Amino acid sequence: MPKDDCQLDNLEDLRSYVYETLCTHENLESGAFHMSEQILFRGPNPCGMHFCLHGPRAVRYSAIWETKQNTILFYDSTGQRFQRTQLIGAPSLETAAA
Repeated sequence: MPKDDCQLDNLEDLRSYVYETLCTHENLESGAFHMSEQILFRGPNPCGMHFCLHGPRAVRYSAIWETKQNTILFYDSTGQRFQRTQLIGAPSLETAAA
């Protein structure tokens, strides 16, 4: 499983990175499919974000940004993890949760 290091300065950069990584891995045309996101909470505090790329034929690809260790885990349509990205700098999740 490949491991990358990446610096993302804001949530829009994070979204773009996740979208492009999922599209590239699955050989999907960038911009052709919708991606949804959901903030994850541990108790009352935000602790991460779940991204879901809705691909062709109702296939879904996902990524989880976990803020405690500041990593993004990427999963294919079978749930198999294919990449782990360690963020050097990351955006604040509190602004997205507001």
